[in-house]
Amino acid sequence: MIAHVTAVKMPTLHRHEEEKFFINAEGLKEAVPSIHDPPTKELSVVVPSYNEEDRLPLMMDEALDYLEKRQKRDPSFTYEVIVVDDGSKDQTTQVAMKYCKKFGSDKVRVLSLVKNRGKGGAVRMGVFISRGKKILMADADGATKFADIEKVEEGLENLQPWPNQMAISCGSRAHLEKDSIAKRSYFRTLLMYGFHFLVWFLCVKEIRDTQCGFKLLTREAALRTFSTLHIERWAFDVELLYIAQCFRIPIAEVAVNWTEIEGSKLVPFWSWLQMGRDLLFIRLRYMTGAWQLETRKCN
Repeated sequence: MIAHVTAVKMPTLHRHEEEKFFINAEGLKEAVPSIHDPPTKELSVVVPSYNEEDRLPLMMDEALDYLEKRQKRDPSFTYEVIVVDDGSKDQTTQVAMKYCKKFGSDKVRVLSLVKNRGKGGAVRMGVFISRGKKILMADADGATKFADIEKVEEGLENLQPWPNQMAISCGSRAHLEKDSIAKRSYFRTLLMYGFHFLVWFLCVKEIRDTQCGFKLLTREAALRTFSTLHIERWAFDVELLYIAQCFRIPIAEVAVNWTEIEGSKLVPFWSWLQMGRDLLFIRLRYMTGAWQLETRKCN
């Protein structure tokens, strides 16, 4: 009853006036495109960033080095990297703008959000201004080796034919679970197993690692799922995959190389508690009809 009464059925996807523009390499304002427009790039990489001035450069260096080399090998391959500064209090925007000036604003764009929305909200805002046929979510810490995009691309292609051009390929760290348990405290291991059980029991049964921040979606799948999404913080990945299951969007899970990077914004106990609550709300709110599988347009 609490889950139903407190649910916001379909909140307006409001964009502040400042978020309708990005600053190009020349320092001028340009209107952001829309995911409803036809794609003009092969790949969009969306990088949600909150206070990432220290970790972002390593990720951007690796990603852009890979993307530039790939474009030289195959001139038909086009890309863009969208850094979404989620209301950072540090120099994240300024650090990202250095790459915009170096590579040009056709390849690197920086969207600065007026206030912190949470990781899911930041990813969604980036997805909604993407120009790519395929859209990759990639964390700012660079924990996943960027070249592993080829593995998730292969996973996506193996799902062909895509119903209504929709498919999702998820990077996965499930194969690293035994090693990670050996390095974690008993308490954190217990929290991890509890979270995995709740995900399996309440929401997503086919995917072992829902939380890896390396996911590749077709443009059509990104539009359908992110337009329906309600949760904007850590558990958004689970709702995203839950929505995909409900729409019968095929999902692949692909093992990727992953290294834990210091500086995580996840506070072990309270973040897991919030995520557990959100998992319960996902299940109950869709089950009771408080949340509907509808799509919305960003204003």
